[in-house]
Amino acid sequence: MSIVVDVVEVSDMVAANLSGSSSTSTQDENIYEKLKKAAQDGDIGRLYQLIAEDPDILGHFDKVPFCETPLHIAAERGQTHFAMELMIIKPSFASKLDVSGFSPLHLALQNNHIRMARGFVAIDSSLVSIKGIGGNTPLHHVAQLGDAELLSEFLFACPSSIEDLTTKCETAVHIAVKNQQLLAFKVLYGWVKRENRKEILDWKDEDGNTVFHIAASMNQTEVIKLLRKIVKVKAKNLDGKTAMDILQTHQSPCFPKESRLLHNAKERLLGRSTTTLAEYLSKNLSFIERRNNLLGMSNLSMTGDMSLNTSNRHDAILVVAALIVTATYQACLSPPGGIWQENSNPEDEDFYGFRFKFKHFAGEMTMDFDSALIFIALNGLAFLLSLYVIIILIAGLPMEVHLWFNGCFRSLYVTFIQNYIPNSR
Repeated sequence: MSIVVDVVEVSDMVAANLSGSSSTSTQDENIYEKLKKAAQDGDIGRLYQLIAEDPDILGHFDKVPFCETPLHIAAERGQTHFAMELMIIKPSFASKLDVSGFSPLHLALQNNHIRMARGFVAIDSSLVSIKGIGGNTPLHHVAQLGDAELLSEFLFACPSSIEDLTTKCETAVHIAVKNQQLLAFKVLYGWVKRENRKEILDWKDEDGNTVFHIAASMNQTEVIKLLRKIVKVKAKNLDGKTAMDILQTHQSPCFPKESRLLHNAKERLLGRSTTTLAEYLSKNLSFIERRNNLLGMSNLSMTGDMSLNTSNRHDAILVVAALIVTATYQACLSPPGGIWQENSNPEDEDFYGFRFKFKHFAGEMTMDFDSALIFIALNGLAFLLSLYVIIILIAGLPMEVHLWFNGCFRSLYVTFIQNYIPNSR
């Protein structure tokens, strides 16, 4: 059964509105049948001849919400050059769905026309996220096929496509695991880790199953081994089951090994218990959340423009803090007035005939003790605070680790300036 609203149906709708020359041509062969034949054969010259006969011939397809355009036909037949030509002169065709719910990119992938698919994405990268029947995107289709190389190209072309969900609330990661495409899963797994989007691995489908649940139900030991380190191992699906419960239900031959992996993961993640949204919102703010509030960053809805603005603010604060650290460190190395180059000698006289009143040593600040103390206190405070801001912005480490870092840097700073401060006598 062919996928058509087809060009023939479009011709029936618009034949009455065609110009006189077009009406004459329909007596021999409908102009849209000629266009369909040109798309099937990949005849670019014939395409422009038909455009010359009726300059609005391609515009008629825009009037129909769902139809098979010449681009759909070319994509299905593998006529790459013809398809690229249409992509340039009529880009709106690329996002139009036919009556079966497929875009030209979907059809190109279904018929294994990989070169054409790459061409589509090179012209318009947003096509990676175009949703067809069932909410399936080209990325979902490639994840199902397991083409790791093409999957990588699609992710780099359209990073946001990793968030796209089907009508069953499945991500590309769900689909890769369900279809046992291990290499595709590893590509997606590596992508979310490098993009720091690990929370996607905890997203649930319509049955409440995470990728971890699916891997457990299908006895995919290698997937479990990778996921156990970063996902919520005690997360429950809508049946109230964890991944461990699912493994016990299936009693697979791999159960002892997988069970051991899950138990090890539980021991490490004991403190990371799964909570409901209400429980999460009822808790006191964590250290990281208090930090975000202090810096004007949102702890919720970190998407879209808000995410972009937050990222820009984060980067600006980081740059300013780095500049302050650099300036204060340089001020410590070269304090105002400089440092003495040699030890004082009570028998030596200066240029004005006065003897030195106080002893000094090479490497000490030339300023007096009180001024040096004020300078070191203020400069040190600016240095340590800026350094602390950099640490919490970059690392996001637990509070205990921050305290260790802060203590180490404070000790180093105090030790460093001890040799600079002048004698108080």
